[in-house]
Amino acid sequence: MPIINIFVTARPDPKMSEKIASAVSELTQLHLRKDPTVTAVAITYIDPQHWFAGGKSIASQETDSFWLDIKVVDGTNTKEEVARYIEAIFAAFELLLGKVHPESYVLVHEVSAAAYGYGGKTQEFRFISGKLQAAV
Repeated sequence: MPIINIFVTARPDPKMSEKIASAVSELTQLHLRKDPTVTAVAITYIDPQHWFAGGKSIASQETDSFWLDIKVVDGTNTKEEVARYIEAIFAAFELLLGKVHPESYVLVHEVSAAAYGYGGKTQEFRFISGKLQAAV
């Protein structure tokens, strides 16, 4: 049930948004074992002239960039899984965007199950409810 926020240097494009959301959801399922039916993806486009890396605009460097920020429940993934995910995300954006600036980022936030949820229920509530139902 992750929420994924993506910033990308490009002009808004619904077809590109679909490609990005699909690729990211698939990689999130593959590497972090997150259910794509409860994965939310929000994409924000930023003009490359307004994105800077190393003090120069991405546009002037004739490259693109992205920042992916995902929130998952702490303890649900290993360091190895997260490392493979970050590598796979970077590779996917290279395919989607072409030349990607090396200062493009992936941030995996591991948050407390008691402080994170959807549909009005925390993940901790869901976990405990599932254990109680299994015991009956």
